[in-house]
Amino acid sequence: MSSRELVVLGSASQTPTRHRNHNGYLLRWDGVSVLFDPGEGTQRQLLLAGASPTSIHHVCITHFHGDHCLGLPGMLQRLSLDRVPHPVEVLYPASGQAYFDRLRHASAYQDHLDVHPVPVTGNGRVSAGTAFAIEAVRLDHDPECFGWRVVEPDGVHVLAERLDAIGIHGPDVGRLLTEGALVRDGVRVGLDGVSEVRRGQRMAFVMDTGICDGAVELAADADLVVCEATFASADAGLARRYRHLTAADAARVARDAGARRLVITHFSQRYPDVRVLLDEALAVFGDVVAAEDLLRVPVPIRRG
Repeated sequence: MSSRELVVLGSASQTPTRHRNHNGYLLRWDGVSVLFDPGEGTQRQLLLAGASPTSIHHVCITHFHGDHCLGLPGMLQRLSLDRVPHPVEVLYPASGQAYFDRLRHASAYQDHLDVHPVPVTGNGRVSAGTAFAIEAVRLDHDPECFGWRVVEPDGVHVLAERLDAIGIHGPDVGRLLTEGALVRDGVRVGLDGVSEVRRGQRMAFVMDTGICDGAVELAADADLVVCEATFASADAGLARRYRHLTAADAARVARDAGARRLVITHFSQRYPDVRVLLDEALAVFGDVVAAEDLLRVPVPIRRG
């Protein structure tokens, strides 16, 4: 099982169907999880997916339409019931503060959870940890909507052949990584001379938006992009009217951004068979997965 993967908890848009729950997406990242847009039923979908709620450290709400946030009260109460030992960040548009406050205390319960609200007012880095940072970019929707981007810091890949050429082995390699340089036979050896940058991995979450530059900005060079594809191109008029994307639009976002893998989701109930959406996306972009509830999609392995 991949230690970096997306677990689809729900893939419907405004109305759930017999086979698709309201939105919910869990990004598992080396033991730390980010929960995106928990709609109704997210608790149960986690159970069916065999995913532990206690791994959740961050919850990201794109906007306060019900299909993207009405599962938040149950999730916070469940994490409180489980007495998770770590703080849980909840990131959301600051303009929806009143909605967050209502959802945060939607019913009576014993609150043992250390919740860190992070109201977001504009683009930029909004959360930073050692494993990854979370960035926000405003999208084109009403109410105000932010997409999210998970960015792993760049690391260092030591080139074994260069170390061998100058006779650096064993504990000296560790010293070089820790200190950035060491002296070998009277000559200073810098880490930059025997290594190359190991690019950090990136994941983008683009939900409920019309066509906009922000969507491409979020997806730029991402290893995995989760993007709404509410409509087929035959219903592009509806997509424009309600500020949503077609499947072909989502594929163009991934293509223009230089992304590696695209997961399309947030499907309108008018498409009981989403093959038409998948085919439209595949005509534009090569690596496309159509979301299904409880599907696991691995983050592509690190480049090079």
